[in-house]
Amino acid sequence: MALALAAAGAALAAGGANAAIQTPLPEGPEQCLPGVFGMEATSETCAATLARNGKAVPPPNAPAAVKATIAAANRIDHRSYVWGGGHLGFRSRGYDCSGAVSYALHGGGLLGWPLVSGQLAEWGEAGVGRWISVYANSEHVYMVVAGLRYDTRDDPPGVSGPRWHRQMVPAPGFAVRHPSGL
Repeated sequence: MALALAAAGAALAAGGANAAIQTPLPEGPEQCLPGVFGMEATSETCAATLARNGKAVPPPNAPAAVKATIAAANRIDHRSYVWGGGHLGFRSRGYDCSGAVSYALHGGGLLGWPLVSGQLAEWGEAGVGRWISVYANSEHVYMVVAGLRYDTRDDPPGVSGPRWHRQMVPAPGFAVRHPSGL
């Protein structure tokens, strides 16, 4: 784990895609790396895995709120992208980026009502979280949960909506927030 932490710290210090995020990496016995652009998610980084059906499987040591967030995201994973979907309430025929992130966070007991991306840019605590990081600006939001990205972009042709992704993406122009303690 120390090598993985050192590599992530070096990537951030060397000006990697997340270098603008000046948040120290978490420390402690439940130390986990956030999704870092260019770094592979592994069990050393406390990462969730992707099943063949595209659903995320949380790591066994994840806190209950993280497992519940992943379970909620899995419930709407592969639903259609609908602009404004999930804004009026958590149940919707489809979800946009903020509706999907809001739904998942609500499922984890971390959010009381749906927020739009600009509101999520001010939600929670500043910086990269140990288990959950929300990347938001006025136009888009996605989150990284236990090393997997949950996002409505980068879908294969002909597919739209919230999906889990193994690949991290550069985050310039995004505020990075996390739930307290996670």
